[in-house]
Amino acid sequence: MADDDLELRAEIEAVGAAISEGVARQLARWVPAEVDRVLTAWGRADREAHAAALTRAEAAGIRAADRIRGLLERFFAAEPGSQPVTPLQIVRGAVAEPTEILRDLGVPPVVRDPFEERAHPDDRYGLVPRQLGDLGDPDLGPLLLAWGVLQARMLRHRR
Repeated sequence: MADDDLELRAEIEAVGAAISEGVARQLARWVPAEVDRVLTAWGRADREAHAAALTRAEAAGIRAADRIRGLLERFFAAEPGSQPVTPLQIVRGAVAEPTEILRDLGVPPVVRDPFEERAHPDDRYGLVPRQLGDLGDPDLGPLLLAWGVLQARMLRHRR
């Protein structure tokens, strides 16, 4: 039994590390891409303001990547069953960085679905990723599924 527990824990740690690394890598690009997407759609930022926002977003992307990576690493280090959220919920917190930049530029909130407004009240610009693959790497989605399956196996094994 103890060997099974160690094996499952090692698998969970490996998947967690892959998610943490992949998310951090993608967030550094995702933040500037989302700022650019919203500013382009808004169409009211002049060329200088748009360029300055993208420069700011590049630095914010690195900060978001570091912040979310740290949160994910602490999350994955916790015992299975004691984690009150999912990795995706943690990653969704990365909307803070692009939101701040867009709000500072005076970009008005976008019209969102009522469910989305209730589920993600701080997401003024519809940035919340629905899945990890929305960050730009489709291989992240299956990793989240693998993590969930391993968590379920671990919890079932411990009963």
